[in-house]
Amino acid sequence: MPLTARYATTCGVCGGRISPGEEITDTGAAASRRWAHVNCPPGLFDPTSQSQPPIPEPVAALSVWTDGACSGNPGPGGWAWATQDGRQDSGGSPHTTNQRMEIQAVLEAVRALDGPLLVLSDSTYVVNCFRDRWWQGWLARGWLTSAKKQVVNRDLWEPLVAEVRSRGDIDFRWVKGHSGDPMNDLVDLLAVAAAQAEALKS
Repeated sequence: MPLTARYATTCGVCGGRISPGEEITDTGAAASRRWAHVNCPPGLFDPTSQSQPPIPEPVAALSVWTDGACSGNPGPGGWAWATQDGRQDSGGSPHTTNQRMEIQAVLEAVRALDGPLLVLSDSTYVVNCFRDRWWQGWLARGWLTSAKKQVVNRDLWEPLVAEVRSRGDIDFRWVKGHSGDPMNDLVDLLAVAAAQAEALKS
């Protein structure tokens, strides 16, 4: 039989707030007694059971492979990213470095793809920045390295770090380049093609 809450409390079924004046019911008995919203599904809370309501399955992360290429280093360069479901993009710059293109590839992928991501890169420069949290030291020192020098490629690192921090759903994994991984080979081909296209423009 529904009752009226006299005081604010927490629902013993859904965990939500119960406000004074709301209709409530009790579930359980004696020491296991809990107040609950009258509309919470009956039987969801079972004080005699050790089981809890099912926890939703985590959303699987989308894997995205990234790569950068450069002819001359510095020289004309290209970047690329691709997913196994066929999404991909690439681009280039007329005068750049291989490391800049590696960062650019990840930045472009993160900006283009929503939801949890697993970034697979053959660049230890990129992966270690996040795996070993280099960026935390950079921020703490005002974008200076531990040797008190300006962080190289800050113009790319800063927006990438901001994206990764704000989203909180991006992980990184290193993959060995040119080792038979078909997706790594694909983004390598795309990045090289983009670099070659930049070279032809000059």
